[in-house]
Amino acid sequence: MPEHKDQAGVVYLVGAGPGDPELITVKGLRLLQQADVVIYDRLVPPQLLRQTSPQAEMIYAGKAPGHHALRQEQINALLIDRARKGHMVVRLKGGDPSVFGRAGEEIAALRAVDIPYVIVPGVTAAVAGAAGAGLSLTHRNLSSVVVLTTGTEAEEGESPSSTTMWQSLGNIGGTLVFYMAVKQLATITNALIRAGRSPEESALVIQEACTAREKIVVGTLADIAAKSRAAAIQPPALLICGKITQA
Repeated sequence: MPEHKDQAGVVYLVGAGPGDPELITVKGLRLLQQADVVIYDRLVPPQLLRQTSPQAEMIYAGKAPGHHALRQEQINALLIDRARKGHMVVRLKGGDPSVFGRAGEEIAALRAVDIPYVIVPGVTAAVAGAAGAGLSLTHRNLSSVVVLTTGTEAEEGESPSSTTMWQSLGNIGGTLVFYMAVKQLATITNALIRAGRSPEESALVIQEACTAREKIVVGTLADIAAKSRAAAIQPPALLICGKITQA
């Protein structure tokens, strides 16, 4: 949707970046400073919240494992309500709104009632994690394919559809990045090995990329889960595997 000259009554879905407050875009920071209402997530850096106007209404909408401050339906309703009141609304999300940020659900809710919105992209965790590890997600000679997926729905009991997914991931020769991978790390790596990827394939887990709490564990598909447990890796963390981790 194109930019609106009149910012009142518009919802801006802004990516805050991966955790380093300096990695928000210039546009994202400007909108944050101008916003009447800021609805923000758990992984937004606290330093960014201090950039808002003293008059801005601040609404926490964070989702932690097992606990949501607000249900998604409540967040959707808040976006609509504040925009209808003529406010400039910033929906501030960690990373990029469109990459596992549930932006699609919020966009659908806004479209359904003709509320104008603008997506302001941010640095997603996959890019930040690779940067923190000194890696390029693509490499002309090693990987021309990057797959971004999530580890939260990986289960030992595989349905036919999930079996097909793992087989596809096993056959892809490129870089795989699993978001939200900590809880199901062993399940993910075992499924990839069963699908045909080598147990000796290089893999790394990156906790809280581009922050002071960043932690990187290097291993193989066969041992990265055990190494991550030994290193006490905590969410949020990524799993990256593929030949680029050897480059």
